[in-house]
Amino acid sequence: MDATLWLSLGAIIALLAMSFFFSGSETALTAASRARMHQLARSGNPRATVVEKLTAEKERLIGAILLGNNVVNILASTLAASVLIQIFGEAGIAYATLAMTAAVVIFSEVLPKTLALLRPDGFALVVAPVIRVIVFLFAPVTHAVQGLVNLILRGFGLDTSKASAISAHEELRGTVDYLHSEGEVVKHDRDMLDGILDLRELEVSDVMVHRTRMLALDADMPADELIGAILDSPFTRVPLYRDKQDNIVGVVHAKDLLRAIQKAEGDISKVNVQRIAFKPWFVPDTTSVQAQLNAFLKRKLHFALVVDEYGEVQGLVTLEDILEEIVGDIADEHDTVIEGLTKQADGSYIMDGSLPIRDLNRALDWNLPDEEATTLAGLVIHEAKLIPEPGQQFTFHNLRFKVLKKSHNRITQLRVTPIDQTVAVK
Repeated sequence: MDATLWLSLGAIIALLAMSFFFSGSETALTAASRARMHQLARSGNPRATVVEKLTAEKERLIGAILLGNNVVNILASTLAASVLIQIFGEAGIAYATLAMTAAVVIFSEVLPKTLALLRPDGFALVVAPVIRVIVFLFAPVTHAVQGLVNLILRGFGLDTSKASAISAHEELRGTVDYLHSEGEVVKHDRDMLDGILDLRELEVSDVMVHRTRMLALDADMPADELIGAILDSPFTRVPLYRDKQDNIVGVVHAKDLLRAIQKAEGDISKVNVQRIAFKPWFVPDTTSVQAQLNAFLKRKLHFALVVDEYGEVQGLVTLEDILEEIVGDIADEHDTVIEGLTKQADGSYIMDGSLPIRDLNRALDWNLPDEEATTLAGLVIHEAKLIPEPGQQFTFHNLRFKVLKKSHNRITQLRVTPIDQTVAVK
């Protein structure tokens, strides 16, 4: 070989190395964690700042890298064909095609992309300064190419300016679910993060204690009976009504009641419960949970009564109810054990119809829809399109529902069996 052939061979190797650089850079910059780059940039890392700026304009970035990669690959293939033709004659074209195909695929595509995927953040930080210069130099060409591409797409009725983008909430939720499926996020942490993301999508009617399970006492009861009922209850705040339960006239805090008893030196007859009760706070059932949480913090209150559009009391919501949407059930030494979910030996569950769907999904890792109904009984009625009778069975969402008990038009107890368990029993 003469010096020209050796120079051509060296140029081919250099061009393949450049192709290695372009391919690895493309993979690393697109796969790098945006959150980590943002954190490093805030910490003062200049290379992370460059990565953020490059990935903010992905069209220019990808266009410049593809342009550089194609130029060096074509040039390397042309030089290889020239060298091999000089050595083997016309057969050198076939040899050049085979050799360059293998070299480009292995050394310029698979190898650099694999390395970049192994350490995308570190790879991106290393190549970012060089890529920034390349993007700047190729900017006129990539801009013209992108304009031509947009023109062609518009000819087919496609508008690139209207490309759909995933919301930040959806991206976070998808990331959390993916990491959970990979085993990097435990179920409890996933539930907490999902609970935070759900706050603005939920209404207080989704998390409230329904009026059928709400403790409210008659304000006109004898003082000793009323005080005894308040102190015997497991709740810190108890609403008082007059004439009918929808007519809430006040809310008694157990601590205020104890202070009043102490001032009366233990003489209950001297305690006026209605005087120590504070004014009830009513909120619409359509209030978002996020807005209600902010209102609790602003007003420094932990208790509100929920009303519908007609002003009828539908239930109550507390700060604890909202926090439980994030951290799960919060129990203390005065909480009673809430029965209503009992697993059977055959894998089925005996459940109260009033159990909230969200609580079931969290406890059993199910995915029952809660858009149309809040409770399990409501879901069965919604799916069945009727009020079922005891003994009737329905199958939906990969579960078998059997109505066990009903009170008037309200389903009070069901047996729920996963479909795989149903098959196994048969």
